[in-house]
Amino acid sequence: MNDPLQTLCWDDLRIVKAIADHGNLVAAATALQVNHSTVSRRLTALETCLGVCLFDRRRSGYVATDAGSELVALAGRLELEILSVARRVSGHAQGLKGELRMTTSDALLLDFLTPIVARFQTANPQIRIEVSVGNSALNLARGESDIAFRATLAPPENLFGRKVATIAWAVYGRKPVQPLPMPQARELVGMPWVSYGKGLSGLRAFDFVEQTVAAEQVIYRSDSVAGVAAAIAAGIGVGLLPCMHGDLQPGLVRLSPVQPEVYDELWILTHPDIRKSGRVHAFMQHCAEAIIARRDFIEGCGRFD
Repeated sequence: MNDPLQTLCWDDLRIVKAIADHGNLVAAATALQVNHSTVSRRLTALETCLGVCLFDRRRSGYVATDAGSELVALAGRLELEILSVARRVSGHAQGLKGELRMTTSDALLLDFLTPIVARFQTANPQIRIEVSVGNSALNLARGESDIAFRATLAPPENLFGRKVATIAWAVYGRKPVQPLPMPQARELVGMPWVSYGKGLSGLRAFDFVEQTVAAEQVIYRSDSVAGVAAAIAAGIGVGLLPCMHGDLQPGLVRLSPVQPEVYDELWILTHPDIRKSGRVHAFMQHCAEAIIARRDFIEGCGRFD
């Protein structure tokens, strides 16, 4: 007689993982796009096959037992392996066509990356590009995005990429009707300020304001660089912005030199499994060359051409 364990398959593990992720059979069935009864039947059959209980049935939901936790961990590892192989195969087969998903921040996208992406797409019309905007890092390992553009001093170690520039920052204010002399540093700190919220507390700009400006002078915060720029342009206060963003805003003017203690590094990142995919490699190379050509502007000492 065949060992019943030989019948264990990926679909069984997917069901176990879905139940653990969602905590009940109905939600797991919805996520897997199957009937509730199918999930219940398959779970019962699997527990019978293994001779163990995989979940404690509680009023609050299904909670994995020790045995169940081991299968959930196995399912997670296999899922990443399957995605890894599928991405490599798909990437080699598709070449310079198919979908590219990128993630970046609002400020980088709005006035800097979009023209670069547009030129790539024009040269490669069979590539469809989808953009996610946000400051939190997506899970590139799980395929939520193919390429990330991030201003960071600590790129994740599990990703492949390159630093393409150092991002300079300066203090900006609303552009006056008549040009005025640049204020002294002691005058700046006494003005109303716009700063960053807790969602961007990792920025050096956040720390600079916290350490330099009195708390009562910070009258507006945003977890978006573009949001801070809009507030400055509206006259709410002065604030720190990346020069590559602030210099392109017609309603803003620099009120300080580049602040050497406030900077970021601009990185282009992808998952190692897909870095040799034709379309991913070509896109990253195109963007890196375009960004490096504008490095002086990004570093606060040149014009945007």
